[in-house]
Amino acid sequence: MKEKFMQKAIDLSIESVKNGGGPFGAVIVKDGEIIASSTNSVTKDNDPTAHAEVNAIRKAAAKLGRFDLSDCEIYSSCEPCPMCLGAIYWAKINTLYFANNKNDAKNIGFDDSFIYEEIEKPYELRKMKITQLMRNEALVAFKLWEQKDDKIEY
Repeated sequence: MKEKFMQKAIDLSIESVKNGGGPFGAVIVKDGEIIASSTNSVTKDNDPTAHAEVNAIRKAAAKLGRFDLSDCEIYSSCEPCPMCLGAIYWAKINTLYFANNKNDAKNIGFDDSFIYEEIEKPYELRKMKITQLMRNEALVAFKLWEQKDDKIEY
């Protein structure tokens, strides 16, 4: 079964290239059935977050009516980038399978190693200018959240 789901993710990646999208596909499976699938649509949607995994997570969460996908697996045609890996963790997906690895992606121009490198640097040494402002004012929302009795944890 795993190979069937991975083949679907790979087929989606091939289809995506043929239709003007990026070479990535993802499938989310629950109880042995595909509940969501998607491709990379960054350039089609002009959305830098529209990676296959993120798109599939959005569809799966909408279909199930919840943000906790801990009873699901994700099959990706490529090892997820840092953003997608973060989204997979936030969705609590319990298992990740991937085909191409990050070096395969790097070899065709999709190199995300700079993100991992940047995260490790202090703010003042990063390529992007980063300045913290108004922390005390922003902490008000965090304090309200902390005191909230009916919050939904995630």
